[in-house]
Amino acid sequence: MNHLLNADLHCHSVVSDGTLTPEALAERAAANGVELWALTDHDEVGGQHRAAAAAKAHGMRYLCGTEISVTFIGQTVHIVGLGFDPDDAALVQGLRQTRGGREERAQEMSDGLAQVGIKGAYEGALKYVGNPELISRTHFARFLVETGVCKETNEVFRKYLTEGKPGFVPHRWASLKDAVGWITGAGGMAIIAHPARYKFTPNEEFALFTEFKALGGGGVEVVTGSHSAAEYVTYADMAREFGLAASRGSDFHSPDESHTELGTLPLLPGNLTPVWELLASRIQ
Repeated sequence: MNHLLNADLHCHSVVSDGTLTPEALAERAAANGVELWALTDHDEVGGQHRAAAAAKAHGMRYLCGTEISVTFIGQTVHIVGLGFDPDDAALVQGLRQTRGGREERAQEMSDGLAQVGIKGAYEGALKYVGNPELISRTHFARFLVETGVCKETNEVFRKYLTEGKPGFVPHRWASLKDAVGWITGAGGMAIIAHPARYKFTPNEEFALFTEFKALGGGGVEVVTGSHSAAEYVTYADMAREFGLAASRGSDFHSPDESHTELGTLPLLPGNLTPVWELLASRIQ
């Protein structure tokens, strides 16, 4: 399996903040020609066995996945894990702890919105949550669109849910060391998700990649839904500089919200090592 493979190794189901079931995602991915797929729900592995079975039913190969929220230099960074054992006790417990703060945070977000006249946001957001442990800003955004406060979810984030706005509450996530350790300890590979999204200075980004590599991190998303063509080149260079394998994933959440459809990204550049070459023994 080489860089020409149509692999989509980053997407979300109702188990976290997506709107489709693992089965519906598998069907959609297969219809779009995906050959190797991974479901990477936020801080959760509850959909993995369903996703693997659905992938097999649609003739796709499968890699177990998750996306772990990490705090690094005061910012939230996402680390994707691929090819691990989803029943590994340390990983499952670590993810449970990471999810633990979400409900309390959601209540505080609702309180902040209530102070600017938006009542009942917590209860409203819960209607969109498949898993109450994983209530997130995305669920609040869907509620504010449904009730006509904003026209689209991007507007909600801009006006209410980013730093300095009424509904923003920071969350203390796992450490980079925790996330990489849980993934590699369970036999998988840790991957920096959509690196262009983080607002780091060049020195801070260098620190992230350096520490990630030193902790045993193995890959970086080069081709992903939020990257531009120029950013594909930038992070292909970063992958080579740090000796990291390259990953590819749409970060698909919903047919109505996602800009990039499952399986429709450009192929990985040919001068990189695809993560799936190093994870061949973990592919189902």
